[in-house]
Amino acid sequence: MNTEKSLREVASAEIVARARRAKLVIPAFNIPYLPMMKPVIEAVRDASCFGFVAVARLEWTKFEAGGVEPVREEYERWKELQCVRLHLDHVPVIDEDNLRVDYLPIIERAIALGYDSVMVDGSRLPLEENLAATRRVVEIAGGLPVEAELGAVLGHEDGPPLSYEEIFASKQGFTDVEEARQFARESGCSWLSVAVGSIHGAVSRALRDAKKATARLDLAHLTALAQATGLPLVLHGGSGIEPAAVREAVKLGITKINIGTEIRQAYEQALRSGADIETARRQTYDRTRWVIRDFLGIEGSIAKLM
Repeated sequence: MNTEKSLREVASAEIVARARRAKLVIPAFNIPYLPMMKPVIEAVRDASCFGFVAVARLEWTKFEAGGVEPVREEYERWKELQCVRLHLDHVPVIDEDNLRVDYLPIIERAIALGYDSVMVDGSRLPLEENLAATRRVVEIAGGLPVEAELGAVLGHEDGPPLSYEEIFASKQGFTDVEEARQFARESGCSWLSVAVGSIHGAVSRALRDAKKATARLDLAHLTALAQATGLPLVLHGGSGIEPAAVREAVKLGITKINIGTEIRQAYEQALRSGADIETARRQTYDRTRWVIRDFLGIEGSIAKLM
């Protein structure tokens, strides 16, 4: 069977469903700088796995991705449909600076441009408001996969961060199991991002170059969430987690994992050292291959999705 033909014709929702059945994780690589698109896609292709390239709103407000249109244009230049799809990541209703966002027009533009899946992030809202916002996006998406978030994966907020140990010990932001059960039943979302111990890389200028804390995952809590929801679950803040914990989490229900800091810092550090764009791209490629091969252990896994 020809891999390219077989997966080019399969929708994102079905690919994620297949990954869940196979207990395989699909990485979503965030693109805060447009020149990163090419090496990330090439790394996924060369590793014979499947992945998303993704852009979140903060990657054009805090970094240099430009917006949904420039990202789509760059994706069109390099796309490899047999192994990559384009995902609109966090579009918050309330952002990391606690400001209200006019989120629907952003998501509507991405849908019109042909993004393969979208995410509405109502995690800073009360439960009923998060449900309402998610249902609205599901309605306008017209069958396109919609990712939502319940609980709060911390790290993007400005100001002095809590220590990781404080976050984990207090379970601050962890997804509530009963709320997740209700959310899965009533929201209509396709995939659910849950908080079980991971943290986002900091995006404030003072902290974005810092090494992330090594995160742990509450696997018992994750098991309860998977059983309560019956949905493919998403782990945001994937960089910096203990690899053994990630691989166990995949067995328990994590089907998509977002990777940002790991490849962003490789690109930025190359440029800061005086390297040119092509060298920075090479560093991004190498780090993406490392994530696929050594961190996630999914090199060569595309056959499992066929």
